Amino acid sequence: MPRIKITAGDVSAYAELNDSETAKLIWDALPIHASASTWGDEIYFGIPVHTGNEPGARAEVEVGDLGYWPPGNAFCIFFGPTPASSGDKPVAASPVNLVGKIEGDATVFKSVRSGASVTIEKAE
Repeated sequence: MPRIKITAGDVSAYAELNDSETAKLIWDALPIHASASTWGDEIYFGIPVHTGNEPGARAEVEVGDLGYWPPGNAFCIFFGPTPASSGDKPVAASPVNLVGKIEGDATVFKSVRSGASVTIEKAE
């Protein structure tokens, strides 16, 4: 599985992309530079990928999941509850295509604020 490095503000983490069609589109678009937006314990930002929901797209995700949100052409990093959550699990605003998973502790992204610079690149 291809590995990526995500840097947001002062935080960096590695992740693995899955073999979905959306993940392949994201891989082909790297590197991506954007400005972070936050929604609860989720960072999201627009990326130059345009695709619809894949079979299996869902709103309920796990901490550490990476998603693509078709309505906003956005890459999403989930690291805790969002305003749509009723418990500790993240819930997206609407279904996302799951594209990968953070390696290690995804809660490191809690320190990232809206407006922070974000880069996604192919890992060495």
